[in-house]
Amino acid sequence: MDWDKHTEEKFNQLIEKVPVFLRALAKEKVLQKAQSLAKKENQTQVNEKNLVDAFFEETPFGFHGPMKTDMQEIGIDYTQYGYEK
Repeated sequence: MDWDKHTEEKFNQLIEKVPVFLRALAKEKVLQKAQSLAKKENQTQVNEKNLVDAFFEETPFGFHGPMKTDMQEIGIDYTQYGYEK
C-alpha cells in the first residue's frame, strides 16, 4: 500500500526511536497495522491518523508515555486523534 510521503517520514523517525533490539519487530507490526487500518477505511494511502492509531494499538501501554514524547518531538499531535496527553 502507498504511504503519504509526510507520514512515511514520521514513521521512519518514530521507528528510529524504538530500542534497537525491538526495532525490527516494531517496524513490522506498526507497518502492517497502519496499512490494515487504511484498508479498513477504504483509503488508498496510509495517513498520519493511521500511523498514530497503529502505534497506540501495537505499543504496550507501559511504553505509551515515552512514545507520546517521541511523537511530540517529531511534530505529531496525537491528541487531535482522540488520545490524551
